Amino acid sequence: MMTLPGITATHLGYRFHIPAQRSAGDLKQAYLHPNSVVSRNFLYGHSIGAGSEQRCKQQRMNLIKCAMDASFGDLSSDSTDVFPRINVKDPYKRLGISREASEGEIQGARNYLIQRYAGHKPSVDAIEAAHDKIIMQQFYDRRNPKIDLKKKVRDLSQSRIVQAVTSRFQTPSKNVIIKTSIAFIALGALTVLFPTEEGPTLQVAISFILAIYFIYDRLKSMLRSFLYGAGTFAFSWLLGTFLMVSVIPPILKGPRSLEVTTSILTYIFLWVSSTYLK
Repeated sequence: MMTLPGITATHLGYRFHIPAQRSAGDLKQAYLHPNSVVSRNFLYGHSIGAGSEQRCKQQRMNLIKCAMDASFGDLSSDSTDVFPRINVKDPYKRLGISREASEGEIQGARNYLIQRYAGHKPSVDAIEAAHDKIIMQQFYDRRNPKIDLKKKVRDLSQSRIVQAVTSRFQTPSKNVIIKTSIAFIALGALTVLFPTEEGPTLQVAISFILAIYFIYDRLKSMLRSFLYGAGTFAFSWLLGTFLMVSVIPPILKGPRSLEVTTSILTYIFLWVSSTYLK
């Protein structure tokens, strides 16, 4: 018989003393015959058991590294590696983050990449430059917020007042647009080209009558035609007088420039009401 630490050998076989999991002092014994297939399998399995556990741990670490590679690039263990996106101009793409990333995500990407490529100074400088550019741009945007004109127009168009006003208008046929346009353009040309000492009183009266006629021709309601025409005429004349006297200087020259300019503005409003009001 020959005795070694943990093994007792005889001419019939081997006796192994394996520590049990119950306590450190107890031992399990396994008697194996040299020529037994079970004995050889047991010895082989016992020798590779610890190695299998190490390989599983290594595989898990590889999966984690692959996941990090998908977001931040190559993750080899060499600390002198060059940052693969060092020449990317877009700071967000250089750090591997989206433009909607939070400040915490930006800082986390920066810290990780700095630690990962700490051995290569140009890489560190490129990472720091991208981080600083993003932070400064966000600071500038907070101090000087941009006005989104499209959003402002969309919000205004969806307001109740604007919707209530636009709901009173409709697009007519081309024939109606052409007919009303010719009539009011002719009145405007006569008013500008042939001013009189009394002012464009006749042309304004004709424009009022034409507005009522065109509205009635579309709506077939005399009451609504008169109310629309009279209301538009009064509003446009008061607005034109206020603008020409208080806000805008007279555009046309002459003794009756105020009346002529106000008449042109009145023609425009009457044309809109004659053509698009419903």
